[in-house]
Amino acid sequence: MSQITYYTAEGLKKLKDELHQMKTVQRPAISDQIAEARDKGDLSENAEYDAAKEAQGLLEMKISKLEAIIGNARIIDESNMDNSKVFILSRVKIKNVANGMEVEYTLVAENEADLKAKKISIDSPIGKGLLGKKVGDIADVTTPNGIMQFEILEINR
Repeated sequence: MSQITYYTAEGLKKLKDELHQMKTVQRPAISDQIAEARDKGDLSENAEYDAAKEAQGLLEMKISKLEAIIGNARIIDESNMDNSKVFILSRVKIKNVANGMEVEYTLVAENEADLKAKKISIDSPIGKGLLGKKVGDIADVTTPNGIMQFEILEINR
């Protein structure tokens, strides 16, 4: 289950900051809630205690998952990247073959995807369809509405 994922330095820092927040702020807050609920007496009928313990379990699961992601994360060295094909961190200008609409996306790791910033995941249907393509290639992308075709117009870093 240790799948290596690639991140920008900025994206990995964001994950580490989130982990730090969980460990230093959220974990102590939940511990305080548990202690407060425990002080109220009988634990067998204490809904606050049950809720706090459940929240603690969920938080610990999130922390564990995030630690595994960070442990398997690799920062991409953008200086050695090949611009002839679409890879992670490629900024790709594509044209929808059916309607001629042009759009530009940057392919990123799933946790860094942000459609408003035009960053799409390499695991998304469009991302998967574009990977490995060259300028001039037509990418067939399977969507719920059928197969869409995109022409690769430009590849940048």
